[in-house]
Amino acid sequence: MLTLLRKWKQLSRLQRSLVLFLLALLLIFGLLSYPSITEQWRGGSDREDWLELNDRDVKDLPPGVKSILDQAEGKALPPVAEPHVLPAVDPDAVTGAVVELRGPNVPIMPKPPIKNKNFPNKRGPPSLHKDGNISDTVGGEKEEQEVVREEEGEEKDKEKKIVSWRGAMIEADQATEPPPSASEREDAAPPADPADTVPSEVPTVAVDRLQAVCDAFRHAWKGYKDYAWGHDELKPISRSFGEWFGLGLTLIDSVDTMWILGLKEEFAEARDWIEKELSFDKNVDVNLFETTIRVLGGLLSTYHLTGDQLFLDKAKDIGSRLMPAFKTPSKIPFSDVNIGKGTAHPPRWTSDSTLAEVTSIQLEFRELSRLTQDPQYQEVVNEVMKLVHKLPGKHDGLVPMFINTNTGQFTHKGVFTLGARADSYYEYLLKQWIQGGKTEDDLLEDYLQAVEGVKKHLVRQTGPSKLTFVGELSHSHFNPKMDHLVCFLPGTLALGAHNGLPGDHMDLAVKLMETCHQMYRQMETGLSPEIVHFNMQASNGQDVVVKPADRHNLLRPETVESLFYMYRFTKDPKYRDWGWEILLSFNNYTKVPGGGYTSINNVRDPVNPGPRDKMESFFLGETLKYLYLLFSDDADLLSLDKYVFNTEAHVLPIWPSPPK
Repeated sequence: MLTLLRKWKQLSRLQRSLVLFLLALLLIFGLLSYPSITEQWRGGSDREDWLELNDRDVKDLPPGVKSILDQAEGKALPPVAEPHVLPAVDPDAVTGAVVELRGPNVPIMPKPPIKNKNFPNKRGPPSLHKDGNISDTVGGEKEEQEVVREEEGEEKDKEKKIVSWRGAMIEADQATEPPPSASEREDAAPPADPADTVPSEVPTVAVDRLQAVCDAFRHAWKGYKDYAWGHDELKPISRSFGEWFGLGLTLIDSVDTMWILGLKEEFAEARDWIEKELSFDKNVDVNLFETTIRVLGGLLSTYHLTGDQLFLDKAKDIGSRLMPAFKTPSKIPFSDVNIGKGTAHPPRWTSDSTLAEVTSIQLEFRELSRLTQDPQYQEVVNEVMKLVHKLPGKHDGLVPMFINTNTGQFTHKGVFTLGARADSYYEYLLKQWIQGGKTEDDLLEDYLQAVEGVKKHLVRQTGPSKLTFVGELSHSHFNPKMDHLVCFLPGTLALGAHNGLPGDHMDLAVKLMETCHQMYRQMETGLSPEIVHFNMQASNGQDVVVKPADRHNLLRPETVESLFYMYRFTKDPKYRDWGWEILLSFNNYTKVPGGGYTSINNVRDPVNPGPRDKMESFFLGETLKYLYLLFSDDADLLSLDKYVFNTEAHVLPIWPSPPK
């Protein structure tokens, strides 16, 4: 041994290094040739490979897929933990699936090793930072599961996806959180490549998308039926209800959706309540606009779809009770009506009405006159349009947001938007013209001027990706701000082009539709915020900027509404795929155990989206209805050559053209 040591020391450093290298090689080859070790390094047989359940491998939901929030009693579904991971596969629907319950803590899978994922910092009130499943907010105990899919044959990449929903119930507000610090703004910055936040490929797996919409409706309806029956809105987190007017808004707003979706049992339940329980003889103030588009519109639409006289009788009742709103010095209606006392008044803080509200009730009142042969309803709303048509204060067809009920004049002049308080004015110009058989030239003239004004003053492009968007104008100052509400515009422009208006309207519609899609695609949850700002600087930065107070999502319909129109007129399947991505994101981040969907506070944070505990009636009345129509192959289902949709997605017939 000593001799060997002396010989070793006599070798040069290079010779010793070479000997050690050769020995190491021999050791490695020996280990690799040993079967049991090789098998262990390879992670076992192919039969034990893990199938990566992420949004690049799962292109569509197979039957049985449920949301991360869709937990039945005593049976929790697996959490997901990355933006845009599709809903986990229901264990009952997957052959050979293995489900493990590990208690309240996030489980650790034995193989493969967990890949850590960084998420945006939690911000906002401390109540939003609570750890735990959403069921903590309703008294349930948090359970988290893991789903393991095994597949024989070829190897798959191994990666675990874990998402947990965290956040306490809070009441819905427009601005719910304080401005962030500089460091928080950096943490909230979007990813460098927006395409990384959503699936980049079109779904290819066959799936019944219509059935998925019906399932979503039933889940929402279950929550309403169980916890808010006969009331205006469901609070799905607290399993309670909110009251606005006390008229069963969600039920009336969604009854025609049930008929269109073929949900006979749910429709029968709703009709029975309307017949036996719905009464408008109440000492309650209601908003003229909201009651018209949701209640009157919903009843008229259901009457046309079913031919059931009950719905027309109820429509006549509420229509007559709204008429006192028009008893003003200017004939511009008040915003609020007491439907029991027959009195009306403006809001407490102003004598103004918003322009959208007084010019987006015409479709419904005009149709009520046609059905009842009583001209008073059409006369009062036509008078409003005549007054607005000739008013000074417009800017190349664009109108201010407010109008005074005493003077009949525009107020807050110089501010122009296609967002809140003005949006549906432009929509109803076109739709009244279509409804009336394309005979009312003033309406068409105002619409065409408005579109030219939009193109001239409000349309811009982002610097980085050249996205086309519609901003706002305030006393000649341009603001690159766009409400999600503005995403009604691509569909409206496409509808106009379909009815013979200039082809460049459709060109603009295609560009704006892409922008509205990016408002979803570039968010970590795949859901659009309420308001976005656009980056107009020529740089490699982000196109879409979201301020802290604007990050909420209210389950709004405008983008899927426009997707429906765009698909009907172009048959481009990408519009369906975009709608499908949105439905999956609703299921991932807004679906609540036990029934219902909730608006959320933060579309930038998939771990803590912050449920707001409110399901707006338009989610059932509009959002799911437009998704169903988008996915339907029946082009004659509510043909756009026979029907016009009001701004709450209720269908009214296009009138026959008068004889020439």
